[in-house]
Amino acid sequence: MKGQKKNKSLSIRLNILFLIAFLLFFILILRLGFIQIVKGEEYKSESEKTTTTVYAWDAPRGKIYDRNRNVLVDNEAVNTLTYKNVNGDSQNEKLELAKKLAELIEVDTERVTERDKKDFYILTRKEKAYGKLTEKEKKELDDDGEYKLILERITDKDLSALSDDEMEILAIKREMDIDSASENRIKSGLTLEEMAKVNERLGELPGINIKLDSKRKYVNGDTLRQIFGNVGQIPEEEAKSYKKDGYELSDLVGTSFLEQQYEKWLRGKKEKQTYVEGPTGEITDVKITPGETGKDLVLTIDLDFQQKVDKILEEELKSESQAESAYAVVTNPTTGEILAISGKKKSGTKIVDETYGTIYNSYAMGSAVKGATVLTGYETGVISPGDTFVDEPIKISGTPIKKSYSNMGRINDLTALERSSNVYMFNIAMKIGEYDYAKRSGFRNPEKAYETMRKYFSQFGLGIETEIDLPKEAIGYNGGVQKLGNLMDFVIGQFDTYTPLQLAQYVSTIANDGKRVQPHFMKEVSEPNHVSGSPGEVIEEFEPNILNEVDMDLSYIERVQEGFRLVMNGSRGTATSYFKGVTYDPVGKTGTAQVSDGNGGYNYNLTLVGYAPYENPEIAISVVVPDVETDGSSINKYIGKRILDTYFEKK
Repeated sequence: MKGQKKNKSLSIRLNILFLIAFLLFFILILRLGFIQIVKGEEYKSESEKTTTTVYAWDAPRGKIYDRNRNVLVDNEAVNTLTYKNVNGDSQNEKLELAKKLAELIEVDTERVTERDKKDFYILTRKEKAYGKLTEKEKKELDDDGEYKLILERITDKDLSALSDDEMEILAIKREMDIDSASENRIKSGLTLEEMAKVNERLGELPGINIKLDSKRKYVNGDTLRQIFGNVGQIPEEEAKSYKKDGYELSDLVGTSFLEQQYEKWLRGKKEKQTYVEGPTGEITDVKITPGETGKDLVLTIDLDFQQKVDKILEEELKSESQAESAYAVVTNPTTGEILAISGKKKSGTKIVDETYGTIYNSYAMGSAVKGATVLTGYETGVISPGDTFVDEPIKISGTPIKKSYSNMGRINDLTALERSSNVYMFNIAMKIGEYDYAKRSGFRNPEKAYETMRKYFSQFGLGIETEIDLPKEAIGYNGGVQKLGNLMDFVIGQFDTYTPLQLAQYVSTIANDGKRVQPHFMKEVSEPNHVSGSPGEVIEEFEPNILNEVDMDLSYIERVQEGFRLVMNGSRGTATSYFKGVTYDPVGKTGTAQVSDGNGGYNYNLTLVGYAPYENPEIAISVVVPDVETDGSSINKYIGKRILDTYFEKK
């Protein structure tokens, strides 16, 4: 009996075992069938899958030339250290790599921001950083909240603990962290010693490479350097916009002035290298799409003339001890072409470049704006050509006595311009403000008076954008609506402020019979010619652009032109003695604005606007010499005379 039970029990166990084996085999068959039938194509595709990697590298930017095809901005080859995060390196791994690189190269730390320092502090001093949180805060805040609170609590004292070596490491890591689908530039312009050190240890520097790059070369030193602008990495605040336009965040772009304005032309087309990698890691295909050099930009600037204007400003500043800076803009009044633009400033014993001041610095321009005042008087009907006023001191309650530099007696509009009468302009202001000087009453609508003056001044480019072909420009200071005395200051150029560029557009508009033309640096864009080394086929030209025509009768403008002619040619013109005997028939207007010196006294802005010849003008100029210690200086007239002489001598 026992044997039978034992055999029966064994039989049951064997049957269960066979059943389990059968079920396992059945499941295996089903799984194989599923893999072959349902998933077969998918797994086959996966096994044949390839990886495509695209590397892109910038082509050289287009060159910049002057109007006579002289190279102003070129490119030169430099060796650049790059990093590509091919292995998905963590923050700590990138930190270690940055430490190794800091031993091999020297880097500039100027681009490092306070936020960069705080992030680095947290990464390298985690215990101290998180020690700034209370236990309660750690429990209540999520990771993002903790991080933000730590950033707020890191002090300047904490950041001062970062050593010079750490700052170099941070500067390197900062460039490595830039979001990029291509290589990030860590340093351009590697020295031969740095290249040797990096190449020697390249095996332990994952993602690091050395590539041939190009950087801008300024052929004529500081000449127009500020106007060319800079090339650099994409600013963080503009990253989205550039990415939308197809840029990678590691790309170099124009970041200011002409480089930024004409980025779309100057930018080269990238060379692309596409590598196709098979499932076992072998390279199965390589495609190279050649890059293209950027287009060449030809400017309206005449290099030889530009350098002579620079020299004139430098020499006149050196000879005038009471002047600290000077600016000049020279244009073609009918086309808007900028022929020369210069700004110079004293810095210790040196004269340094400050050309951007012609576009961004604004000043009270004094009597130079009186042409706009007289024309506003004509157009509003408060005066007519030939009207006279007695030039004598004007006394208004609550306002210091208003007068000209001398009592001129009864004068008309032409004499007022020739001799630069303030009182004539004051009478225009009072009439526009509907103020009866004899009765000492009126001026009940100041807003309307100021609005009227600025409306007409703006037609000449005063107080508004000149629309020069640059990313930004200043429009000066608008003093708002003030007393009648301030309106009287306005009409003689001692209230609102303007830039030297606006002043040049103003006088150009008068020279051009009331047509306000857009000033511009770009003459044309050309295909590069790598054989001749000069611009090739022209693909775009800048056509003269009339922004507006002054809403005034041409006879009024011609009347002011005649007044300007008397300034430089009349028997009592304020500039006659300086331009006596010249053959190019100049016209213009001098200006002196009294401004505070900050110590309870006064300095003087000395200005000059002009054009020549009187008939068919070829050239218009504005000269501004601000904050001169004495109004007895003639530096503005000397500069203007020398610029006009130089222009007509070279013809």
